Amino acid sequence: MTATTNESIADATELPAHEVQLSDVAAEKVRSLLEQEGRTDLRLRVAVQPGGCSGLIYQLYFDERILDGDAVRDFQGVEVVVDKMSVPYLGGASIDFEDTISKQGFTIDNPNAGGSCACGDSFH
Repeated sequence: MTATTNESIADATELPAHEVQLSDVAAEKVRSLLEQEGRTDLRLRVAVQPGGCSGLIYQLYFDERILDGDAVRDFQGVEVVVDKMSVPYLGGASIDFEDTISKQGFTIDNPNAGGSCACGDSFH
C-alpha cells in the first residue's frame, strides 16, 4: 500500500491546476538551474507574500514539497507550484526569463497587479 500512496502524492494530475504560464525560455532556464544543482526532485514555487513598498511581493524558489492546497502545472518537465493563497493573485500571470546587457533574471507579467512601486519589486 505504501507504493500506491506515494504514487498518488507524486501524481500531479490529482492536484488542482493554476493559471500561471511559464515561457519556453524560462522553462529552459529552470531546467538548466536544476541540472546544475543535480536535483530532479525540485519544483519551481511561485508565491505572493505581504511586503515591499506596494504591499505584495513575488517569491520564486525551488521547493521539493507539495503542500496541502497547492496547484501544479507541468511545462515540458518543469513543475510550477502555486500555494492556494497565491492562486487568486497570480491567475493569468506569465513568467519569463530575460538575459540582456541591462537585465538578467525572471520576470513576472501579472494582469492582476493594479500597480507597482518605482523599483518594480512589489505590487498591489
